[in-house]
Amino acid sequence: MTAPRILVADDEPLLRAELVEALERLWPEAAVAVAQDGIEALRLGREWMPDVAFLDIRMPGLDGLEVARVFGARTHVVFVTAYGEHALAAFDEGAVDYVVKPIALERLARAVERVRARLASPPPDLTHLAHLAASRLRPVPKSPAWLQATVGNTIHFIDLADVIYFCADAKYTRVVTDGLEAHIRLSLKELADALDPAAFWQIHRGYMVAVRRIATAARAEDGALWVHLRGHKARLPVSQRFQHLFRGM
Repeated sequence: MTAPRILVADDEPLLRAELVEALERLWPEAAVAVAQDGIEALRLGREWMPDVAFLDIRMPGLDGLEVARVFGARTHVVFVTAYGEHALAAFDEGAVDYVVKPIALERLARAVERVRARLASPPPDLTHLAHLAASRLRPVPKSPAWLQATVGNTIHFIDLADVIYFCADAKYTRVVTDGLEAHIRLSLKELADALDPAAFWQIHRGYMVAVRRIATAARAEDGALWVHLRGHKARLPVSQRFQHLFRGM
């Protein structure tokens, strides 16, 4: 039997070197090739036709999911990731195995044993995995720390920690801090997708508020729910759709 070909693709040099060294110890008869990013992994995959690929889920150029999609059913894939829940989801969808960074030698040994046992069988087709699961397997981007907003001809750099609330305003969104009101070129929906949902609540189709600045939520005589802010005179309406955020009201 010819020596199995293993492709290791990871953009972190130290971790990549440690993984290669460990694989050479655990699987000494195997030939190992190395890719520094997803583009190189795809090129090596087409030229070298590896039997097994250890693919980092998060890589520049093409991530491990996109590379796995192109490999399809030609290569047994083990995903490498710092995000355990992403690896578990990939495993559930058909990946041979996964290892989580920082990689433990014992865990890697089990993955190697598992994939060696599978070599005699055709690899599972991961086209389905990458097409359907990519959005939920990729790490959620971190929230921005600041925003650019304009007042007249001046651009202000606003720290998110200073924001009290956002308000939809025609084609723009108004951002309100203790000392400034300015406009940004993002919709409330775009902000809701980008910001930490534990730190900013959308309470109305026209309003999003910093949770730390909510002082009280009170019902008016007509039954409408209003948010009163800490250290600011504005009160903001809460639509029926978002009243579940204020349990017990």
